[in-house]
This record gives sequence, structure tokens and C-alpha cells, in this order.
Amino acid sequence: MRYRKLGSSDLEVSEIALGSWLTYSGGVEFDQTEACTEAAFEAGINFFDTANVYGRGAAEEAWGKILSKRPRDSYVLATKVWGQMSDDPAEKGLSADQIGKQIDASLRRLQTDYVDLYQAHRFDTGVPIEETIEALQQVVESGKARYLGFSEWTPEQIQAAIDIAGPDLFVSSQPQYSMLWQAPEAEVFPLTQENGLSHIVWSPLAQGLLTGKYRPGEPLPADSRAANESMNESMSVVMSDEALQAVQRLLPVAEDAGLTMPELALAWVLRRTELASAIIGASRPEQVHANAAASGVELSRSTLDAVDEALGDAPMKGQTLAPLAKEGVLHRE
Repeated sequence: MRYRKLGSSDLEVSEIALGSWLTYSGGVEFDQTEACTEAAFEAGINFFDTANVYGRGAAEEAWGKILSKRPRDSYVLATKVWGQMSDDPAEKGLSADQIGKQIDASLRRLQTDYVDLYQAHRFDTGVPIEETIEALQQVVESGKARYLGFSEWTPEQIQAAIDIAGPDLFVSSQPQYSMLWQAPEAEVFPLTQENGLSHIVWSPLAQGLLTGKYRPGEPLPADSRAANESMNESMSVVMSDEALQAVQRLLPVAEDAGLTMPELALAWVLRRTELASAIIGASRPEQVHANAAASGVELSRSTLDAVDEALGDAPMKGQTLAPLAKEGVLHRE
């Protein structure tokens, strides 16, 4: 396992991180969660990413029970704030009140005094950005988080925060990024690189599509994420015929390179020096080890060219975030 520096922080994080979005928030039993977490440590993974909203605290609680058995300095722990935590629609967002309340709740569930990285899960257009920044800074000043990050902010939102608090406010960005979703390359990567931020990318395997297990015109594998009714909505976004066909064209590229499809897909995202880590999900320990094997894999120019040719005009390839930057996206005082 290789490690990379996270932005301007002193954190060294594994190139592969273990996430808990659709798994440890309720989709996987506790024993499996524990087994996958132990497999991560065996594979050299030291970076664990969760959020308060995953299972409305269930994912944090699971890792609190598991990770608290290990020395606190043996892992890097990240969580997030923003999502709705109860049936009360007001119980969400990035107001000072919510951030103050949610960090304390997350720490209780995680059974720790601090998190290494506290991330704004999304941008809150209903709260002045100055209020959000001040509240996040207070979390760090109080010792409850070492560093700050954000997830899925537009370039305009990122720049607004930098204009107010400077480039050292955040150390990381967490965008969706994969062979099938290359949008951040156009605007987000250049902006964050200019300001010294690293990326921790989510869904680098396009929610499992880039494993190659889904095939056009064939039934869904019974044990797959797409076959799980509770996850169908999130999978429907990426499971188009065009995407499935593009993945089929990638299979011989991986084979020629002597790699599995997950290794190819993860090595492809990790080719970018802007990245510190790629978050993977796993419901079985062997999946953790298989994904961890991608760390250190360097793709040749011929393999990268073959990937580009195989992808062709695959959906979501090369789009930008510009359409998201609509009027009113920033709530300023």
C-alpha cells in the first residue's frame, strides 16, 4: 500500500480508503463490517471515511465499536456533516447550530475525542457561507477535528470560501470521479490544485459498474448492489446501456495490461497527482484486498490510450460542473 499527503495537512493517507456509504450504514451486518475493517488494516489501509447521515448514524456507530479497539493514531478517520438526521426537515444543513450539534453527536457515535477530517457533505445554499466557515473553524479550534474538507462543491462555491478564509481553510475535496464520470477534471481539479487541496474521490468503480460484473442484456447478479432494492435508485443513475457497453470494451484492456477491472479502474483514477485517495466500498474482506491491490499500479501510455478509445463517448464523460453554478447557488451576507 502506498500513501499520499492530504493537501497541506500532515496526514499521510493510504491510496485506497474504506468507505461506508451503502454498506455499513445498514446494508451489511456488523460481523461483515468488522471483517472488512480488519481486512483493510491487513491490506495497509489507514483511511476510513464515513458521514453522520449514513444510516442516520449507524455507520458511525459501527466503526465506533470497531475502531475504538485500536490505537487512535493507527488510523485516519473522516466524517461529514450536512444530511438530514431525523424526520424533522430542519435537522440538517451547515448552520452554526447544526455543525456544533452534529460534530458532538458524531464523536459520541465514533467513540473518539476528534476526527482527523471533518467535511461539509454538500454546500448549504440556505445558510450564509460566512456562518458555515466560522462554525467549521470553531470545530478545529475546539480540537474536535484536525482538518476540514468538503464534498461536491462547485468551483464557484470553492472559490467563495477561499476568498473569505484563504486557501488553508480546507485540505481536501471529495468529488465523484471515475472513468465514467470525469467532470471534476475540467474545473474542480485545476482550482483545487492551484490552492493546495487534495482529492478523496468517491465511487471510483462507478458503484460497481467498473468491476465488469454487470453485462448488457443479462440478469443482475443476485448478490450485487444493483439487485438490492434499497440501492436501485442510486444505481439507476449509472446503469445505462451505453455505460455497460463501454465497460465491456474495457475488459480486454484490463486483460492486456494483466489487471483485473477494479485494478484498472482504481489505477486510472490514482494516475492523477491531485488525488490523495480513492474510496472503495466492500461487503466482503476479499473485496477489500482485491481493491487494495490497485495501489502502486502504474498504467502505461498505451493502456491509457486504450482506455480512452474504449470509453469513446460514454455518458458523463468529460462533462463540467458549470450547469450546477446557477444563480443563487451561493448564499452570501
